[in-house]
Amino acid sequence: MIRLIKRYGGTSRKLYDTEESRYVSLEDLSAWIRAGQELKVVDSASGEDVTAQTLAQSIYEDHRRGHSLLSGDFLHQVIRRGGQAFAEGVEQVQATVDNMVRHSLDRLAFVGGAKEDMALLHQRLAELESILAELESSTKPRNGSRRPRVPRKTTTSPNQAGHRAGRKE
Repeated sequence: MIRLIKRYGGTSRKLYDTEESRYVSLEDLSAWIRAGQELKVVDSASGEDVTAQTLAQSIYEDHRRGHSLLSGDFLHQVIRRGGQAFAEGVEQVQATVDNMVRHSLDRLAFVGGAKEDMALLHQRLAELESILAELESSTKPRNGSRRPRVPRKTTTSPNQAGHRAGRKE
């Protein structure tokens, strides 16, 4: 379901959430969108849909707070495409911009997935190091001396030689 937000005019441009019956901030809108909520923002006086302008303002505020999601190159392309809107047709520009945003978000999802994979790899590596350390400590002698070496039989003793001599082979 689409959540309806009313924007009240004037210099303050207050945002009113009709679902919770309270005023909200641009940060609230961003948080809801990140959580998967669809929003529609309408001007309270004219009834005009101002969702795009409000979301653009939200992106700007996020960028100002240091949470930039869009590169300068991407924003240049958006502005270039927006200027060509009348020549190309608004729908085509919208489709192009939507495609660019989707592509950027797909790349971000890949980077996020890679970060999660790296975190898992670090965790598993730490577990492996712990297991190896445990194995090393279990093979070392407890009293600090070297492990006794087991001699290998390379020569036969006199008893073994006499014993073999008495045997018929």
